[in-house]
Amino acid sequence: MSDTKIPRYNCSTLLINVTTSTLTKAQKRWRLAYWTIYSFRAMLSVLPKGRLLSAEILTSHDYIALDVEPEPSSSHDEANKLVSNSIDPDMDGIRLAEMVKNKDSHTLSLLGGVEGVANALGTNPEYGINGNDEDVSRRSQLFGANTYHKPPPKGLLHFVLEAFKDTTILILLVCAALSLGFGIKEHGAEEGWYEGGSIFVAVFLVIVVSAFSNFRQARQFDKLSKISNNIKVEVVREARRLQISIFDLVVGDIVFLKIGDQIPADGLFLDGHSLQVDESSMTGESDHVEVDSTNNPFLFSGSKVADGYAQMLVVSVGMNTAWGEMMSSISSDSNERTPLQARLDKLTSTIGKVGLAVAFLVLVVLLARYFTGNTKDENGIKEYNGSNTDIDDVFNAVVSIVAAAVTIVVVAIPEGLPLAVTLTLAYSMKRMMTDQAMVRKLPACETMGSATVICTDKTGTLTLNQMKVTKFWLGQESIVQETYCKIASSIRDLFHQGVGLNTTGSVSKLKPGSSVAEFSGSPTEKAVLSWAVLEMGMEMDKVKQKYSILHVETFNSEKKRSGVLIRRKADNTTHIHWKGAAEIILAMCSHYYESNGVIKSMDGNGRSQMENIIHGMAASSLRCIAFAYKQVSEEETAYNNDVKARQRLKEEGLTLLGIVGIKDPCRPGVQKAVEACQSAGVEIKMITGDNVFTAKAIATECGILRLDQQVEKGEVVEGVEFRNYTDEERIQKVDKIRVMARSSPFDKLLMVQCLKKKGHVVAVTGDGTNDAPALKEADVGLSMGIQGTEVAKESSDIVILDDDFTSVATVLRWGRCVYTNIQKFIQFQLTVNVAALVINFIAAVSAGEVPLTAVQLLWVNLIMDTLGALALATDRPTDELMQRPPVGRTEPLITNIMWRNLLSQALYQITILLILQFKGESIFNVSPEVNDTLIFNTFVFCQVFNEFNARKLEKRNVFKGIHKNKLFLGIIGITVVLQVVMVEFLKKFADTERLNWQQWLACIAMAAFTWPIGWAVKFIPVTEKPIFSYLKRLRFLKEDASLW
Repeated sequence: MSDTKIPRYNCSTLLINVTTSTLTKAQKRWRLAYWTIYSFRAMLSVLPKGRLLSAEILTSHDYIALDVEPEPSSSHDEANKLVSNSIDPDMDGIRLAEMVKNKDSHTLSLLGGVEGVANALGTNPEYGINGNDEDVSRRSQLFGANTYHKPPPKGLLHFVLEAFKDTTILILLVCAALSLGFGIKEHGAEEGWYEGGSIFVAVFLVIVVSAFSNFRQARQFDKLSKISNNIKVEVVREARRLQISIFDLVVGDIVFLKIGDQIPADGLFLDGHSLQVDESSMTGESDHVEVDSTNNPFLFSGSKVADGYAQMLVVSVGMNTAWGEMMSSISSDSNERTPLQARLDKLTSTIGKVGLAVAFLVLVVLLARYFTGNTKDENGIKEYNGSNTDIDDVFNAVVSIVAAAVTIVVVAIPEGLPLAVTLTLAYSMKRMMTDQAMVRKLPACETMGSATVICTDKTGTLTLNQMKVTKFWLGQESIVQETYCKIASSIRDLFHQGVGLNTTGSVSKLKPGSSVAEFSGSPTEKAVLSWAVLEMGMEMDKVKQKYSILHVETFNSEKKRSGVLIRRKADNTTHIHWKGAAEIILAMCSHYYESNGVIKSMDGNGRSQMENIIHGMAASSLRCIAFAYKQVSEEETAYNNDVKARQRLKEEGLTLLGIVGIKDPCRPGVQKAVEACQSAGVEIKMITGDNVFTAKAIATECGILRLDQQVEKGEVVEGVEFRNYTDEERIQKVDKIRVMARSSPFDKLLMVQCLKKKGHVVAVTGDGTNDAPALKEADVGLSMGIQGTEVAKESSDIVILDDDFTSVATVLRWGRCVYTNIQKFIQFQLTVNVAALVINFIAAVSAGEVPLTAVQLLWVNLIMDTLGALALATDRPTDELMQRPPVGRTEPLITNIMWRNLLSQALYQITILLILQFKGESIFNVSPEVNDTLIFNTFVFCQVFNEFNARKLEKRNVFKGIHKNKLFLGIIGITVVLQVVMVEFLKKFADTERLNWQQWLACIAMAAFTWPIGWAVKFIPVTEKPIFSYLKRLRFLKEDASLW
């Protein structure tokens, strides 16, 4: 079939360029319809775009999108073509990697510079890479993925072998082996293996259960570590700016960098301003390195952005970078010991020494009784009869005595304490992730439970960080929706320059050629940009085409302003624009614009009126941002590429363009969270960069300041005032301060230091790079997961994933829960330790034998170490935790309340078991073997019932909320079932006798009596601290606070 060309007509030309007389009636109707539609669209085009299109605005957490004027469809085709460039097959990834590592400018020039490398990698500097699955997969295959090899984690076998390093376990195994050999020799293989074999099996169970528990927790910590390393980076793909995981980054990607970011791969500088990089993690040099397109375009993975912003072309990733090679050699295993674990190690050592002493005494007494002929076998015959006793029998008896003594040591040493800490930390960390808090450092979990002060930011933590311009003042006139059209075009142009060029944000189309655009940047930048586009008619692309940026002074939390030096291409004139905190910008101005474009001098009265306008907006909880402008001469803008010779932008004699008020509502639930912290005895202090009026308004709205109470002098201060106090004045006044406005990161650091000197345990929130010193200085540093920089996150202990203060309050609850769960387990385990030691010692001294065999004691050890830790270390936080004061730095781990509870339970168990030891046979009319089983059974059930008592240290109702802890109930059930199996079915293994139902009922009844005892003793009043704690108080205060 031959091709047929169809003629194309321009409808508008056809209808316009004909005379009326030549038209038919139908053509006249078409012409009328055309002019009607054309006129209507022309009228619509002059209206503010925001009013017509506001219903179609798209929003998301990462950007704000709205309709803008569509471009010709050809741009879409062009963009598609530009992002589809193929990768040069001759491009060598290793050569690129070596070029960056060695900062080889010669190789870079041979490759055509940065633009040449971008073209070879199939990257368009504006639109990025294609970014579809096929493209990303191909780049990963050619140049590698942005991951690095890690040493394999420790396996289960490692933890099993670790358990064998325990001296007591090794002695038990030796005793089991000897007992097994003597038993088989004396009684034959069929009957002689029971005693030694039983010890072997019991030891094996203890080792396996403990090793598996430690292995499981190690895997949990590894998993959380991987999550914490999953940094989000901002890239452009197919002309869209989006956030991706650092692990999904590929060679050819264009990455946007800003202050505080960690550079995610090796790359080359594409575009940006005032970029300074901290390469100390790679080179060890503390001085910041300036990076630009001419002298030094090389960027190293792992470095931090100290100042400025930039776009980077990724040229090597993962193991091809020096950072990847270094990180792959670092083991992921951490032997980090938390302060609580250090304290428990001391406690374990002390109790172990006591247990060792008791075991040694028992060993001496049993050996003395044996060799003096005071022990008899089950037939009533002396076990030792001098030279008439067979040597094998002597060895077997000695081995059994040593095994019993060593088992006492195993039970006495509370090895479950470190396990309980590990379990509760792992459980808490996992649950805290679901509550929007990621723990980076283990000690923070328990330290947060002792916090007495929380110093919090305002923006994004107490507020939603969803900002919108709601007020606009031009001169002394408030501009409302209806009066925007009265603003002079010259003023609009200046605002377009000041907003569109003095920003780290951007406006880009959702897709090339689309009528929908997205705003990226900080919430403040997005609010200002959307206002400029919607209300002021700014077209950012056109603004950038008309001007070139000469120099940028980026915003930081100390200066609270940013400036830009630009040159207009049409006439080569230079201009300065400033944007920042309203009071600071106002102080730089000597004139101001009115809406009609007239410039007026700012005299004392005019400045006072401007200040009143700012104060009025601030009192309405608005953040005030001002814009200022000045045209300058070439001489005033001398510019040198040497950073040390650069002049600062002019900061005086400016003309005020206008002031906008940005509303950032308080988060729902934040007032309730603040009240919960305050009722828990934790003081909340708000530290913000906003002015004092905005700070007071937000603090009142959040409940930090009471609406019904007069704000006392000294409760609200400005950073400069606090900074200028003497050290003594700061220490004296810091407790009273509740709000600090116009503060810098240095002021925050000063406050943390003062609070710590006063003995407080301080938690601090921060999101900026400059917050790093305060986050490190605090006892617990809390960084923000959304707005926080990577520098802030690395300096923190816990990352608040949703930037919400309610999550900070949740972390406080979990911190207290960790501490309380450990105390519960300590009380439970020490009760068992005291009871077992006393019973075995008294029985050995008086009767010449211990009522609990090695296997039985190992079973008890398993109950209280592993199963007890699982049951008591996994309680979730309750409201009761937030109704008690914080423990602070010097509180003892074992309180008087705990001593009261554990000693009362231990005394009852000792009493009832000694009665059974000496009178049980006559009371129940049973044989010695059955009586020993009664003692063993009652002792185990005492621990089962006492686990319920340990759930509540102070409250009498120990069953409250028990249905919520399914794991606790499951472990109780498993313990009871296994105990029944040991007594009824494992006679030879456990050395037990079967019991009838009356005997079972008696054992359970005697054990259940621990409940009423536990309830009754809680009526006994106790002092808040043990007496000996006062003797140690001075020593505690001198110790490093981080250990307590």
